[in-house]
Amino acid sequence: MKYGHVTGIDKPVSRLVQGTVMLFENEPAKSFQLLDEVYSHGCRAFDTAHSYGGGEKERVLGAWLRERGVRDEIVILGKGAHPEAGRDRRVTPEDIAADLAESLQRLGVDYIDLYVLHRDDPELPVGPIVEALNEHHRAGKIKAFGGSNWSYERVRAANDYAAAHGLVPFAVSSPNYSLATQFEAPWTGCLSISGTQGDEARAWYAAQQLPLFTWSSLAGGFFSGRFRRDNLDSFTSGLDKTCIKAYCYEDNFRRYDRAKELADKRGLTVPQVALAYILNDPCTVFPLVGCNTGAEFAENVVALDVQLTPEERAWLDLRG
Repeated sequence: MKYGHVTGIDKPVSRLVQGTVMLFENEPAKSFQLLDEVYSHGCRAFDTAHSYGGGEKERVLGAWLRERGVRDEIVILGKGAHPEAGRDRRVTPEDIAADLAESLQRLGVDYIDLYVLHRDDPELPVGPIVEALNEHHRAGKIKAFGGSNWSYERVRAANDYAAAHGLVPFAVSSPNYSLATQFEAPWTGCLSISGTQGDEARAWYAAQQLPLFTWSSLAGGFFSGRFRRDNLDSFTSGLDKTCIKAYCYEDNFRRYDRAKELADKRGLTVPQVALAYILNDPCTVFPLVGCNTGAEFAENVVALDVQLTPEERAWLDLRG
């Protein structure tokens, strides 16, 4: 495992961040085994959210932290202010405070290391949002914060406001970023910086040296090889259909074909090549991964040592 640094967090942050959507309260042994195995491969950062499973994922992660006594080692990436049924816009100081308080209670912790707003509301001024996050930072409830699915222009505006008012700025951004581009957003309010449409955003993040915690780094399972041009009608599960809607288009199949060609040449797997593509970006990227087994996570760790040239990256992205 390799580790990085996020301003405001005094712990090393593993460059791969394991998700928690596969944790279930009715399967505690299986859930704990996965967390144990991922931890054994060096993972020290876990991604969860107030909206995941009605709080179930936070409760399982919190129970594991207490049972194993590893809270001081682990960086919790928590998220809040996601839309709810009947309320599409919840990026308000009141909703942030309510979600954060409930997440702390579910996790059974005094603070969340990295707290990220799950959505943005571009119609709201950034000032009150930055002020609210700084209030929770001063109270010790969050060590660092950022935005998920925020445009780089909004992140820039938030950090300009923070600089002008002597406040703590956003430490990270969490958009989608993958070798596969999104032809349709998988969920409402999502933002991607993949492909040519993300060039400007990535250039800004690289210049600012603002770390990116990128979700669906493997395109929702697209690079697993399960999805082919000739079998898309056979999938029935919701997540599979979401992957098909967002990623299963000819340009991405061409990217998959090239990743497979390079993987075969280098003795790697396609997911390893796809992860290496974003890890070799000029930006500092912490990919969020949703591994279901420790072995799968271990395979992803290999990608941290895979070097790709700019020419190889351009070729994978159909630019050469």
